[in-house]
Amino acid sequence: MKEITNEFKSGNILPLVFKLTIPAVIAQLITFLYNVVDRMYVSNIEAIKTEALAALGIVLPITIIIQAFANLIGLGGSPKASMKLGEGNNKEANKYFNNSFMMLVILGIILTIILISFPKEIVTLFGCPTNAIKYATDYLRIYAIGTIFIMLVQGLNPFISAQGHAFIAMLTTLLGAIINIILDPIFIFSLNMGVSGASLATIISQFISFIYVIVFFNLKGSVFKINIKEMRPYRVIIGGILFLGLSPFIMTFTESLIQIVFNVCLKIATGGESSEYTAALTIMLSALQLISLPLNGLGYGIAPYVSYNYGSGDSYRLKKGIKYTFIIALVFSVILYSISMGAPEIYAYIFSANVEVRILIEKYLPLFLMGTIMFSIQMTLQNINVALGQGKTAIILAVFRKVILLIPLCFLLTYVVGFEGTYMSEGIADFIAGFITGIVIFITFPRVIKKRENELKLNKENNNLTNSNI
Repeated sequence: MKEITNEFKSGNILPLVFKLTIPAVIAQLITFLYNVVDRMYVSNIEAIKTEALAALGIVLPITIIIQAFANLIGLGGSPKASMKLGEGNNKEANKYFNNSFMMLVILGIILTIILISFPKEIVTLFGCPTNAIKYATDYLRIYAIGTIFIMLVQGLNPFISAQGHAFIAMLTTLLGAIINIILDPIFIFSLNMGVSGASLATIISQFISFIYVIVFFNLKGSVFKINIKEMRPYRVIIGGILFLGLSPFIMTFTESLIQIVFNVCLKIATGGESSEYTAALTIMLSALQLISLPLNGLGYGIAPYVSYNYGSGDSYRLKKGIKYTFIIALVFSVILYSISMGAPEIYAYIFSANVEVRILIEKYLPLFLMGTIMFSIQMTLQNINVALGQGKTAIILAVFRKVILLIPLCFLLTYVVGFEGTYMSEGIADFIAGFITGIVIFITFPRVIKKRENELKLNKENNNLTNSNI
């Protein structure tokens, strides 16, 4: 751990940025694969391919809600722990870890009870087409059993990255993805379990990832150790975790909320009897994830470096690290954006879409994704904002994008032009929100960094004055 923090403090910045962010980006790409592999397999169940794909599109917001609660704790606690490591206070950092562990377990149990008790009611409420309700319910009923393992894997993995072990954190996701890819065809086709098989494969793979994570925190290489005594609730620590984690929670939860709104609007606009429109939306959201998740990964990957150097007050290294990360994010987003705009039909073929769904994808995907050119700001810099401890600003920006802008726009455009408006609203809102977020962030970042410099300078002067008086 000492070698890693020394790198944060004095290592060559650009190579270190790549060392931290590449594994995080790969992990997010693996997460993307993890998320879409079930959809890709069920879209090949010939008799029910469109209904099955629509069903998984309905369940997707539910899985994102679980991830949101994991982010609330994991992405709220890990930056705080990194700051304490930067201050040299390892004991306090470990308290943040163990309080986060305790909170993840409690939230996991609550969510499990809710999902097991009301699977059909939930998918119906979330806008599931009539002919896909059975398949969505079958998937969710099994998926709910593994909720607590999913929460712990996703919530504890940031604490692996917080120690500088980006590669090990990536392996957590890779392990689960590989197992899921192997088990999916066995359960879905060989054992003829269909959609239920896809869900069972997912929770088994998450359980194995959970074992991997728990083993890591019991190894000598981890500065964070599982300690039941330190799971005793500390009000200040819990408050700090929840406040800082509220922004990534809102960012993730509102992603789920807008997908629910999309599904409901499509059901209203089309009558809810056909699965083609929801299946097309599921593919469009997969394309959106292909762009957004790696850019999120850049922000997650550089976060320990940012939090550490913010905590230690090294403004030069902090600014350089943020600058390099943003440039990488911008190049990546332009490349993926160009491919998606130029050849949207690729996504339809990946998911073996039927003719009706393929036509919808080719026509409306460019409109759906037109705002993703701003994601280098909206995703990457927004996560860096959290790493700087700017929870309040991050929360405002997250709420603005989805709750204030996109949801009303989706209802309005759907009402005015029909289902086409549902598809159009995402791109318009993302472009506007990205532009405004960029203005806010480029104004506030220098002020935040300067304020930290002044705080540390004042603390040093006070310490020198105290020592001279002794």
